[in-house]
Amino acid sequence: MGIENTAPVALISRTDDERLGTPLLVLLHGYGSNEEDLMSLARYLPEDFTYLSVRAPLSAGPGFSWFPLTSEIDYSVDAVQDAVRGLWELLEPLCAEHSSVTLLGFSQGMAMATSLARHRPETIDAVVGLSGFAVQMPEDGFFADEALRTRPLPMFWGRDTADPVITADKIAYTLQWVPEHTVLTSEQYQGIAHSVCAEEIGDVARFLADHVLAQAEQG
Repeated sequence: MGIENTAPVALISRTDDERLGTPLLVLLHGYGSNEEDLMSLARYLPEDFTYLSVRAPLSAGPGFSWFPLTSEIDYSVDAVQDAVRGLWELLEPLCAEHSSVTLLGFSQGMAMATSLARHRPETIDAVVGLSGFAVQMPEDGFFADEALRTRPLPMFWGRDTADPVITADKIAYTLQWVPEHTVLTSEQYQGIAHSVCAEEIGDVARFLADHVLAQAEQG
């Protein structure tokens, strides 16, 4: 079972004075990794953003996880919802300080990115998912999916169709969910397995420029 941290840990690319009014891009790492992992991508993405890379709350192997995996005995819908609430508690005070909020998640981090966007759709401007999935949960009101059907969210989803880590049932649900709730940009990359590649990061940079930065300029 994972051990909860006592306080959130995160890296940020700008000082408090520098980041005010900038678009915020929140980086959410995968299972067993940490907040330093995705921060290295910032150098390849638009410099307009402030980058905030957050450490997941549970210890897992050499790193951390957002919630237990479905094969673990302590996995539950409640665990996923608790992780989303914890992340929102960290991000909520930042939202009003930035011109937009975009979530980028890898693997389990994509599950968190899509879950937070579904929980608080009015506060998230776009989602980037890399080699990950959306979480299937009961319709108990925690996810505001109906709001996303009315106002679909710009989303980039990049993956290798031969990814050996994300199971077929998770991909099947995600393929069912995205058409009704997002304006999807979908790209596939052969041979990357469960990872990212330079071509994909270039595509993400263009997506951010077209769907976040350009939209802000248009008002």
